[in-house]
This record gives sequence, C-alpha cells and structure tokens, in this order.
Amino acid sequence: MSAVPLPARLDPAEERRGRILDAAERCFVRGGFHRTTMQDVAAEAQMSPGNLYRYFPSKDAIVAGLAERDRAAVAEDFSALPAGADLFGAFEALARRHLCDTPADKAVLCLEMWSEATRNPAMAAICRDFEREISGRLAGIFRDARGPAAAGLDPEALARLVLAMADGIMVRRALAPDAPPGPAVDALLAIVAAALAGRFDPTGAAPSNRDTA
Repeated sequence: MSAVPLPARLDPAEERRGRILDAAERCFVRGGFHRTTMQDVAAEAQMSPGNLYRYFPSKDAIVAGLAERDRAAVAEDFSALPAGADLFGAFEALARRHLCDTPADKAVLCLEMWSEATRNPAMAAICRDFEREISGRLAGIFRDARGPAAAGLDPEALARLVLAMADGIMVRRALAPDAPPGPAVDALLAIVAAALAGRFDPTGAAPSNRDTA
C-alpha cells in the first residue's frame, strides 16, 4: 500500500513573515498607513515588537513585502493563462477575480498605498514598478489575443487604458463598498473585446474613413 504524500510545510520563517504581512494588511485597512505603528502590527500578529523587527525593520519594508507578495501572486495568475486558445476568456476570468471577487478591504489597502505614494518616494517606486510589470504582462496578452482586424492595435496603449479603468474600479470599491463592481468590469471587458476585434483604438486616434456600404 503506497504512502500518501504529506503536504509540504512552509519554512517557519516564511510562515511568520506571511502572518506579519496579513496582520499589517488588517492594520493598514483599519487605521491607515500613517496611524499604524510597528507596535500595532506586532500586537495584531501576536508577537513582540522586537521579534517583528527581526523580520521587517520598518513599515516601508512591510509594504515592500506586501508588494512582492502581490507581485508573485499576479505573476502566478498570468503564468497560468492558456497559450493561444481562449486568451480573452482567461483574461475575463482574471479581471473578474481581481476586480469583483477580491474583498473590498483589498481595495482600501490599495487606495491607502496609492495615497502614501504621493508623498513617499519609496512607496511611489514600489507602485510604479508593480504597475510597469502588470502593464507589460497585459500588453503581452493583448498582443497575442488581437484578431486579424486589429493587426494595428497598440497593445501597450490598451494595457494602459485597462490599468486606468481597473484603478478607478478599485477606488470606487474602496469608497463605495456596497456598489456592485460588476457593471464597470463589464464595460472594461467590452472595451477590450472591441479593441481586440479592431472596433476601437485605445490610442484615441480618430477612426479612418471606411466604406460602410
């Protein structure tokens, strides 16, 4: 009788780092970035401040850890997208998972980090790098998914537009958590579908005159 493999256990240090990041997210959502202290995070994580500083020397380091964790999760999501086949369908599922199904607290956390980025160069760099990576991955999807009629589509421009709309949806979710995000996500997906079919130019260029007879 073959033995059932045991699930892999996380490294204790990584498990502790994850617990601290989870605690920091709750603190930032509840009290804001500026009002939250390292002592608050330590208490939420049920550890001493001295032990917390062994893993993260500052709030900026915690934010960098949160960003890196999110970056790894997003990279995994994009890596799981099918090659060829139904790229738009896979993108739609990805958009709905991140913009509709994610708890509203995540939107509040994003808004808090964006606000801090307006006055904190380190935070601004983290947000800028994260957005650059997401934009590049989206552009790659749109480049592969565009139809023959959209051969001239600028995938980078479409990626920038999608990111701007996605950011707006997240802000709306943070400020009005009871408002359903579905209709806005539907509109975003309709724009992407039109661009991939050659019916919409995300650069804003005027459509060329075509014989519609």
